Amino acid sequence: MNDLIQIMSALLLLSGCFLIFTGALGVLRFPDTLSRMHAAGVTETLATTLLLAGLMLLAGWSLVLLKLLMILLFILFTSPTASYALAKATWRNQQEDGK
Repeated sequence: MNDLIQIMSALLLLSGCFLIFTGALGVLRFPDTLSRMHAAGVTETLATTLLLAGLMLLAGWSLVLLKLLMILLFILFTSPTASYALAKATWRNQQEDGK
């Protein structure tokens, strides 16, 4: 049972690392700000969830699990909101420059 948990945790951590890597490639390769934000925002939320889930499996039932869960909830609430605010500010700036 312990080996299965470690294998599942490793798979989740590797999947999260892969998504962070692809998000970073998107940030570096996409042409404009909104496309870069899309690549970063989409991959960030899922990658963070996978990484924290992998760490939760390793932590077991302890206070660390509760802390990781609270971090996950904080990131799930704040990350899309920050991405939306940044995208809206960028869009408004582009609209003002276009006039």
